[in-house]
Parts: sequence; C-alpha cells; structure tokens
Amino acid sequence: MATMTFDTHKFIKTLEASGIPEKQAEALAMAQQESLQAAFDYRDLATKGDVKESELRLDARLAEAKAEIIKWVVGLIFMQTGVIVALMLRLAK
Repeated sequence: MATMTFDTHKFIKTLEASGIPEKQAEALAMAQQESLQAAFDYRDLATKGDVKESELRLDARLAEAKAEIIKWVVGLIFMQTGVIVALMLRLAK
C-alpha cells in the first residue's frame, strides 16, 4: 500500500510565520493530516484481481444476453415465415 508523508512541523512553522497562532496552526496541521489520510486511503480501491473478476462476470452476462437475443430473433423469424407461408397458401386457394 502506498503512503503519503506530510511534514506537520514544517506546515505549522509555515503557518506561524504567516501570523497564525501556534495552537491554531497545530489544529490546522492535525486537520490537514487527517484529511490527507482519509483522501489517500487505498483500502477501498479495486485490485487487478477484482477488475478481472468483474470482467469475467460481465462477459458471462453479455454471453447470456446475446444467447437470449438470438433465441428471440430465431423464434420471430420462424413465426414470420409461418405467417408468410400461411398467407401464401391461403392466397393460392
């Protein structure tokens, strides 16, 4: 897991040099550090394995959807052919 370093001492000294009181500078440094830790928390990120697993599941669902579409199209073609044949036989009489 990657980590991010944050120099709180330097941050506090920079704030104090700009006129911010020490207590307030320390509070800001702690808040900033907590914010950065939360922003760079990598535990919730997907791994390559997670992505691959999702791709495999998606591929399987797409294959099922394609099979279902093909089944319906073939069924409709047979139905349409049956209707055309029935109409032609009726017209041939």
